Amino acid sequence: MFFAVYSRLINFSPRFKKLSKYFFYKYLAHSAQMNNWKFMNYGYVFIKDLQEAPQLDPSDEPHRYSIQLYHHLIRAVSLDGHRILDIGCGRGGGLDYLKRYLKAKNVVGLDASEMAMNRCRKAYQAQGLVFIAGDAEALPFSDQRFHAVINVESSHCYADMNKFLLGVKRVLHPGGYFLFADFRDKQHVHLLEEQMERSGMIIIKKFDITDNVITALETSHNQKVAFIQKEAPKYLVRFFKEFAGCRGTRIYNRFKTGKSIYLSYILQKPEGALFP
Repeated sequence: MFFAVYSRLINFSPRFKKLSKYFFYKYLAHSAQMNNWKFMNYGYVFIKDLQEAPQLDPSDEPHRYSIQLYHHLIRAVSLDGHRILDIGCGRGGGLDYLKRYLKAKNVVGLDASEMAMNRCRKAYQAQGLVFIAGDAEALPFSDQRFHAVINVESSHCYADMNKFLLGVKRVLHPGGYFLFADFRDKQHVHLLEEQMERSGMIIIKKFDITDNVITALETSHNQKVAFIQKEAPKYLVRFFKEFAGCRGTRIYNRFKTGKSIYLSYILQKPEGALFP
């Protein structure tokens, strides 16, 4: 009941959605001291293209499905030696993967919570890996700074998607790529693509990965529940299960019934394009 009412409120007021998500993530960063919690996305399972699954070190296997969402998103674009921005980087695991496995030269993570970024700075200290607290809708970077911008499962929290997308275009090199993965209610997918088109970036590829995400949620269910029950404060267990998309939660049921769709896109800033 709570999550249904909350969903109606955030759909009614974009500002309320942004502020409530910000304070919720800030609260999680303060209350949840789980050091092995490195990713916040729902994950991805390769269904028809198993040969594409990345080879991982044994220490990274517990996070395979979340890593595979990043791998699916960036596999068509070479990031080797380039400067990358991950907006909404959360617990920092995605940037760690980009740096260690894909040899990105400079990787910058941006997230709203300064406390979360401090935690990431302590956990990941590789050269060329930087974490900055900031607003996704007011990017604190100079024009044309990045070869690629990544945004995984974060944009559904934003109040102004148009402003966010224009900011992404501004900080990209001409010819640079925006690699995007997130979910939307089915009736809002058309609006999302209209917003992308208005930004001036070009949609190169689009994938409906709902089945891949559902499979990841189902396959990882027992592992997630065990981890949450062991590590999370007892008063947050229910919220963490909802947040993680465990079986029976509202978001899981919306994916299963087709009411929500999980999509990934590759967009490109046109060569020679100037901001705006």
